[in-house]
Amino acid sequence: MVIGSANTDMVVKAAKLPLPGETVMGGKFFMNAGGKGANQAVAAARLGGNVTLVTKVGNDIFGKQTIEGLQKDNINTESVFIDEESPSGTALIILNQEGENCIVVAPGANANLFPSDVEKVKGVSDAEIILMQLEIPIETIAFIAKKAKANNQKIIINPAPAQKLDDELLNGLFLITPNETEATLLTGITVIDEETASQAAKVFLDKGVENVIITLGKEGAYFENATLKLKIPAPVVKALDTTAAGDTFSGALTVALTEKMDWAQAISFAIKAASISVTRLGAQASVPYRNEIVN
Repeated sequence: MVIGSANTDMVVKAAKLPLPGETVMGGKFFMNAGGKGANQAVAAARLGGNVTLVTKVGNDIFGKQTIEGLQKDNINTESVFIDEESPSGTALIILNQEGENCIVVAPGANANLFPSDVEKVKGVSDAEIILMQLEIPIETIAFIAKKAKANNQKIIINPAPAQKLDDELLNGLFLITPNETEATLLTGITVIDEETASQAAKVFLDKGVENVIITLGKEGAYFENATLKLKIPAPVVKALDTTAAGDTFSGALTVALTEKMDWAQAISFAIKAASISVTRLGAQASVPYRNEIVN
């Protein structure tokens, strides 16, 4: 079960990202289904997972398109709530020639996904893994985590967009998956390499997180728990668009864990999926299918 955001991404390609106050001439414009929750649900579904998405969209064309797209990927949409007051979430994305991006998100209905909504969802207690991100209210994330921990369910949090998390939420998490920037914000340790990634991972472990994966972009990913340390490299690819690479990683990893792959296999599988996604434009449009992952 993925609990999180669904957005419509509006993307402009440009030679460079603008500075404050600067106008740059862009090139191609396109719209794409996005939102970290929906992206991760799509990744998990395309890579073999049995996925339910819990999210909230507006009663507008973007909301209708979101639900239709999720259903095409065989995602259970029974728990996609409709907000009659707020519009669907949108993201404005500028993409440069190197595949780097800057993003502004207007959360819309995502900001109104509250604990009272989640209480209406059937099957939360049956989910083997609950995957969440930080584009919905933190009170909802804390509510779900508390109930799931008491039920001995595995909670994975992809802490993006980066914001501080309190110790009560971290204590008892099955897995946290920050990138370098997010790990730096959450731990106070500047993550630039394997050594500093290990130092940051220890901060999470000391706070009661069971397993830590810090994604390192083109360098791969670093894993640590109480008994194991791993650095898994990434294949060399030409990046066109890094949007949703982290989401692809999270969805793929979750599927791998439900299939009982060991940590090295699961992380390698997730890196392969994310490496394919960065060679394509768009968020969900870039997510690969299972038959594209070569073992």
